[in-house]
Amino acid sequence: VHAHKHTLEMAMARTATLLLIVAAALLAASCGAWEVNIRMPGTVAAVDDAVVAPLIHALRPLLGSGRHAGVACDSWRLGVEAYNVRDWKAVPASCEDYVGHYMVGDHYRRDSKVVVDQAIAYVDSLKLAGKGKEVWVFDVDETTLSNLPYYAKHGFGATPFNVTSFNAYAHEGSAPALPETKRLYNKLFSVGIKPVILTGRAEYLRASTATNLRRQGYSRWMNLLLKAPGFKGSSVAFKSGERQKLQDAGYIIVGNIGDQWSDILGAPEGARTFKLPDPMYYIG
Repeated sequence: VHAHKHTLEMAMARTATLLLIVAAALLAASCGAWEVNIRMPGTVAAVDDAVVAPLIHALRPLLGSGRHAGVACDSWRLGVEAYNVRDWKAVPASCEDYVGHYMVGDHYRRDSKVVVDQAIAYVDSLKLAGKGKEVWVFDVDETTLSNLPYYAKHGFGATPFNVTSFNAYAHEGSAPALPETKRLYNKLFSVGIKPVILTGRAEYLRASTATNLRRQGYSRWMNLLLKAPGFKGSSVAFKSGERQKLQDAGYIIVGNIGDQWSDILGAPEGARTFKLPDPMYYIG
């Protein structure tokens, strides 16, 4: 019996390895221009000299834990994106693999494409006044730039957020661009809409953020707005306040896009808002 069980375990391990190889090939084929160099977290186990890589599970409705015990991970993610699940501190521990697969696989890219396709269709429908006062507000993290290389090493949001660690990563200026957002960004120039980049990053990260954006093909923004030292309010208060300053200066916010609800809530929101997917963290 023990020998049969051992043989079965070896067969299952080899099958898992084969599935990973196939999944990696499919992922490489689907990434296209979006090449994010991510080494998956986790240990590597040896089974009779066969090395089994860490497995990111397929998008199965795994169950959440803690406050979300018994909640399927796909339903939890829907609740997050619909702004029904709020004020959460970390991804449920048992949903780490689910979120990791969603973010690294093609599902996240496809969902982002749907959002940006709608944004571009909206841009095409606009009849601009032609006075050069129309602007579009962009967030940075998980909107113009992707922090997947960081979050892949920190449990895809299942590990509690460490601001010191993240700011050190942001200071490197190595985040890749989100290609769908970049498509929208470039579209705006063809119709005369000015991009404004509004981020909750601290002011001392201005130089590294600007350099990172330019390296990834973002340029010619009208403003790059970061959080001033000593600001104590919420993200909604900060971002809505900065948008109000734009409006008071005579600019028309025709669009606003971000990955957090706090990017797009709070008057003036803009004539049209667009929410990109992000199940890795919550900012209120």
